[in-house]
This record gives sequence, structure tokens and C-alpha cells, in this order.
Amino acid sequence: MILEYNLQFFAKDGPGGEKTEEPTSKKLEDARKEGQVAKSKEVTNAFELLTFFGLVYFWARYMGTFFIGGMYDIYSQIPEYAKMYDGHIQEQTFNALFVQSMLRILLILAPFLAIGFLVAFVGDLIQVKWKPTAKPLQPKFNKLNPVSGFKRFFSVNSLMELLKSLLKIGLVSYVVYSYLKKNMPPLYQFYGLSLNQGIMAVGALVVNLGIRISLFYMIIALLDFVYQKVKFKNDMKMTKQEVKDEYKNQEGDPQIKSKQRQKMQEASRRRMMQQLPQADVVITNPTHYAVAIKYDQALYDAPYVVAKGADYLAQKIRETARENHIEIVENKPLARMLYANVDVGGLVPPELYQAVAEVLAFVYHLQGKV
Repeated sequence: MILEYNLQFFAKDGPGGEKTEEPTSKKLEDARKEGQVAKSKEVTNAFELLTFFGLVYFWARYMGTFFIGGMYDIYSQIPEYAKMYDGHIQEQTFNALFVQSMLRILLILAPFLAIGFLVAFVGDLIQVKWKPTAKPLQPKFNKLNPVSGFKRFFSVNSLMELLKSLLKIGLVSYVVYSYLKKNMPPLYQFYGLSLNQGIMAVGALVVNLGIRISLFYMIIALLDFVYQKVKFKNDMKMTKQEVKDEYKNQEGDPQIKSKQRQKMQEASRRRMMQQLPQADVVITNPTHYAVAIKYDQALYDAPYVVAKGADYLAQKIRETARENHIEIVENKPLARMLYANVDVGGLVPPELYQAVAEVLAFVYHLQGKV
């Protein structure tokens, strides 16, 4: 029996073939707006775990004293309330004592909650900087697709998450086993300790073990951070077609832009040809270039270029000049210099004053203006 299968089922999403191109700045910016960043949850978890056990190490003694003292104050009030109500405690009184005890517990836990939130915030801030977005909280119905879910279940990312979980379990088990094996003899002496001494000994054991686990967990966090960076970079890669499409969307279709430039050039040429009859002289190459010059002392102190063109456009300039009885003077070097260095509407540069003045003087002499 032969089974048919489609390799595209396991291919990465995205048109245009294999993703080989580096992501563009726009692709990275759009991904960030969607909440897609190179971030490792293990880094935040490792710092939170280390902070928790470090806080317990420094806060435990005060926390125990505060807790015991608070419970003592609350329970010492019960006989007084019982005397007031003939041995019975009213429900309202009981609720007040319960709220009072919960507030004391909340005060004990407040440093853990505040510092835990701060560590989580700073951990994410260091990795991805500050740019909040609500896009990851929005429901994505495509995740309900069973085909996509099946692909994610058997993806490389799922395999890496499984390996990471096994590594964490193995590392924690090794740290716990090696530490308890080393500190097993003192545990046999617990029967000779008082309750407070036993609690302190167990607390010290748990805290020291937790700090060691947190430090080893940092290794996993560092490896995962590097992996997330590499994975994000590979996920953000683009196909050649995607790069082309993005360029078209940002810069516009090259064919459309070419047509727009062509229309602008045509409009500029029409305006130029409309102004050509105002020229005093047309200097030619004689066939390749043609430059129309005008000198109006009321407008400018120097002659300026009314029109210029090469090949076919030069021929059109000469024809229009003949139709409007404009003198055409052949001067190959001057025509090339003017065409290459002066734009339409631009003034003749000082280094060409003498040559242009001689041409204008010759034209004015022919027209009887001099």
C-alpha cells in the first residue's frame, strides 16, 4: 500500500519559497507591535526564584517573629471578647479578627509580592525594552485550527520545550540529591531539637537548597535566552518574494513609479517647449545636442537656459527654433558644456560667460540689435 503525502504540510508559512533573507526593519517593527520578541521566560523565572529564596534568607527571621507575634495578639483578644458576650463570640467579632489576621499575613507577604513584580518587570524590560502592546492578549482564532495545532505539536519548538523541561527536572533532581546527600547527617539529629530549632533548621536547609537550585537554573535561563534569540532571528527571516512585496508596499511598484517619472518628464518637456520661442539663440552640436539660451537683463544678470535636449529632443528644439525664427548657432564644445552642466532654467556659469556672450553678440548683430 502506497501512502501519498504532501511535504508542504510541514513547510513554514509564507509565500515565495524558503526563508533565506534577513528580516527588514519594518518586519521587526511589525513583529514587535504584535508582541513577537526574542524573550526567554526562563530568565525571568530564574531571577524570581533566586530573589524569592534570597528574600526568605534575609526576611525569614523577621517574618516568623512578626507572624507569631501577630497571631498571639489576635488569639489573646478572644478571651476578652468571650467575657463580653458571656462566653460566646459574635459573628461580627469573628469576622473582624479574621480580617485582622489576613491583613497581617498580607503585610508579611507584601515584600515578596512587590519585589516579585519588580523583578519580573525588570527582567522583561532588560530583554525587550519598554514598548507595551495589547496584541498578544487578543484572541487568535487561527490557533483553534486542528491542522495548525498538529503542526505546532510536532514542531522543533515543541521538541525544544520538551528537552528544556527534561533538563530542568534533571538539573533540579541532581542539585537536590547532591545537597541532601551531603547534609543528611544533621537531619538524623532532629529528634533532639526543639520545635523552634527544628523549624529553623528545616528553613535553613530549604533556603540554601533553593538558592543553589536558582543558581543552577540560571544556566538553563542563559542557554534558553541564546536559543530564543537565534530562534526569533530565524523565524523573522523572509523569502525573496516577501522582501520584494514589502519594498513594493513601502516604495511603490517600480513599474508604476517609472510611469509616473515618465509622465513628469513629458510634462516638463511640454513646458520647456512652450517656453522655447522666448529664446534668443539655440546652440547645437550640431546633431546630438541643442541648448536654447535667453538673456533678459531685467530678470537675471546672466543668460539662462530655456530648453535643452539630446538626439530626438535636440531635433525637435531645432525645428521649433526654425518655426519661430530663432537663430541656430553651431558650437560643439559650448553645446556639450552647457548641456552637461546647466539645468533648464539655470544660469550660465561664470566660466562660460565669454563664450556665450560672443554667441549672443553675433546673434544680436545679425538681428540688427547692436
